[in-house]
Amino acid sequence: MARILIVEPHADIRSLLELVVRRLGHEPVVHKGGAEPPDVEAAVIEPGEGHGLSLARSLKEAGVPLLFTSIFPPDRDVLELEPSAYLVKPFPLYALEAALAVALAPAELAATA
Repeated sequence: MARILIVEPHADIRSLLELVVRRLGHEPVVHKGGAEPPDVEAAVIEPGEGHGLSLARSLKEAGVPLLFTSIFPPDRDVLELEPSAYLVKPFPLYALEAALAVALAPAELAATA
C-alpha cells in the first residue's frame, strides 16, 4: 500500500480522486498546506492550484513521481518536472488508475526485490 498525496482545490474532484486511490488499495493523503511535503510515494496534483506547482517541485527533488490533473493543457513549467502523467479533465478514471500503476511500479518492484 502506497501513500498518495492529493492536491486538488475542488472538494468534489478531490473526493473522487481519494475514492480512486482507496479503491486501488492505497492511502490517500490530502494536502492541507504547509511548507514541508508529506512522506508519500506519489502525488496527484492540480498544478494550477495556488501552491501546487511549488509543492510539485519539492516532491520532484525528493524523487516522488508526479501525476498532474488539470483542465488546461500542460505548459513548459509543468513539463520540465517530467510528470509520470498529465491528465486533462475530464478524464476517465481508468486513466488515473493506469497512471498511478505506472508511477508506482518502480517502488513496488524495489519492495519485492
